[in-house]
Amino acid sequence: MHEFSIVQNLLDLIERYARKNRAERVTEIVVSVGVLSGVEPHLLKVAFDTFKEGTVAESAELVIEIEKLDLRCRDCGKVSGLEEPRFVCPFCGSLNTEASGGDGLILKRLEMECHEGSAEGKN
Repeated sequence: MHEFSIVQNLLDLIERYARKNRAERVTEIVVSVGVLSGVEPHLLKVAFDTFKEGTVAESAELVIEIEKLDLRCRDCGKVSGLEEPRFVCPFCGSLNTEASGGDGLILKRLEMECHEGSAEGKN
């Protein structure tokens, strides 16, 4: 399960941001997971909840936003945002489609409680 290694890297990044901002703790982490990223959101959450213990993010909530797949139909010209990896036009049923997006894994936001005099607390 590669979600474990992804969470390890995510926690390393969170720890660096927290140190940089002299944060006492991280309270919320928002990530965007593309439907084509190969990352299973449920497994990412399980891995995060497993590995966050003993870190600055121990009490943090992981919020996962799904990045849709943008599918443009070359036959009918319509564009749709899909939450599943499906390459058939939902409007006309054509397979003559072009896909974009939906392949990212992005740390979008951290909410932190910081010591007085440190940075804002959001990055």
